[in-house]
Formats: sequence, structure tokens, C-alpha cells
Amino acid sequence: MAYKKFFVFCLCLLPLAYLVYGAFYQVLGVNPVETIIRTLGDWALYFLLITLSITPLRDVTGWGSLLRFRRMLGLYVFFYACLHGLAFIWFDHGFNVAEIIEDVLKRPFITIGFVSLLLLLPLALTSNNYMIRRLKKGWQRLHKIVYFISILVMVHYFLMIKADYYQPLIFLLCLMCLLGLRLVKIDKEKIMTFVHKLI
Repeated sequence: MAYKKFFVFCLCLLPLAYLVYGAFYQVLGVNPVETIIRTLGDWALYFLLITLSITPLRDVTGWGSLLRFRRMLGLYVFFYACLHGLAFIWFDHGFNVAEIIEDVLKRPFITIGFVSLLLLLPLALTSNNYMIRRLKKGWQRLHKIVYFISILVMVHYFLMIKADYYQPLIFLLCLMCLLGLRLVKIDKEKIMTFVHKLI
């Protein structure tokens, strides 16, 4: 299992490697700064959806080993979200605190984005065995905040897009399905029967 985790760990770094490569060889398009900021944000969202899909996939397939990757994938959500925020602060504002505060207060989608990032922080800090043992049942209650965060992230995404809502709508549908599956008890046998009929 260790080598599988290492493989997934390296795989999750590929989007960042692509951006580093693209920046070095100047192949990120006419607006590389926007490409970097958007791509980092997109991958934070992708990893969030992937992380939320682990439990439903486990319930449907019975692959309990999937849960071993959930914590690492969740930390990659925070990792890419931090890089997304850092890129915005660095490239758009040059770490000018006054400008950053003004932008956060003036533009709602940036406000929501920073709130989402701040809410991810306690989840990342408690994603270790020590905090799981220390918090006990409180750990699960705390980490359920991720559902609220996922909704905020989707609102952030929709407010950021000025046209062409096709892709955000797809992500919204995926999120609704993933959250909806947590509200109902999955009947594994019925789902597998339905899948076999389709095949």
C-alpha cells in the first residue's frame, strides 16, 4: 500500500509540475499569470470533488482501501487552494496588504474564496493521527465542515465566471450528486444490478 500512496502522491503533483514547466518554457498562453491562478484554483476544486467521491465509491464498490487515500487527497485540496491564494496575492497584488484587503472586501467572489481557504485551515491542521485521537468524535464533526466549504467554493467559482457556465454547471451537478449520496443510504446491490444491466 505504501508504494500506491507514493504513486498517488506523485500523481497529484503533476498539475503543479505542468505549471512550473509551462512558466519556465513560456507556454502558458498570452496571460500566464491568469493561467497559473485559474489552474491552481481549478485543481483545488478537482481534488475537492475527488475527495468527496471517495466514500460513495467505497460504498458502491466495496473497495475499503480507497479510504486510505482520502486524507492525502484532502490535504492536496488545501495545498492547491493555498497556492491559488498565494498566486493571487503575489501576482495580482505583489503582497500589498492594503490592496489585498480592499480587493477582498470589494469583490464578493474573492471574499468567499478567502473564507473557504480559512475554513480549510483547521481541517488541514487536524488531518493527522494525533489530532484524530485527541479530538475523537469531535474530529468527524469538525471535518463535516467540508460540505459547507464545497458549497462556498462552488459559489466562488460561479461568481468568478463571467460567461460560459457550462463547466461550472457540470461541477455543480457532480457536487449535488456527491452531497446527495450522503443523505440517502446507498443500496449497493441495486446499483450493481443497474450497472450490469447497462453493460
